[in-house]
Amino acid sequence: MYHLATLFPPVQRVRLPLTRDQIMLLMAAANEIFLGIDIYLAHSISGTIVPNEWIPIIFGPIAGALLLLAGLIALRQRPLATAIATLTFLASIGVGLLGAYFHFVRAILPFAPHGQQVSVDLLVWAPPILGPLTFSMVGLFGLSAAWVEDPPDSGTLVLLGGWRLRLPYSKTRAYFFIVGLGTLATVISSVLDHARTGFQNPWL
Repeated sequence: MYHLATLFPPVQRVRLPLTRDQIMLLMAAANEIFLGIDIYLAHSISGTIVPNEWIPIIFGPIAGALLLLAGLIALRQRPLATAIATLTFLASIGVGLLGAYFHFVRAILPFAPHGQQVSVDLLVWAPPILGPLTFSMVGLFGLSAAWVEDPPDSGTLVLLGGWRLRLPYSKTRAYFFIVGLGTLATVISSVLDHARTGFQNPWL
């Protein structure tokens, strides 16, 4: 919490029961579960959930459960826990990209006649293109937390088998960057989603 402690020195005396990475992994697990629930509610509005739409609905809770299990395993066997978390987060990135593709096809209509492929109405009324990428953001966020940074704030991650990956920025900067991208994607997605009502409600 040293960034916060720079502004508020008394924070230095606060001791959390979990490490920063453990808190991030716990948050990622909760996000996966709630994403599955959120997508179920969003897709239920149509009254029918098509097969492709079940992918994130089923994946979210399973991924969250696997990450919670990995957290317990990490208490005894960190390498195995890291492997489980890594595979789960890579799958999360894949689910996000696949969902974005499905939404993109619905919004852009790449196979429609020339001149009818893209329109403002399509972009507004189609499923939000950036929405599924939330799974990918959680995946990137989680991968940053799952791998140990040694030494701290060096940007060097210790991968499976002792391999080292040197990043151009530290893990702390990666967290800020990913959260910033997630916030930007949320704003853009919300604008397109709320445009359906013409922003008649001032709270939107």
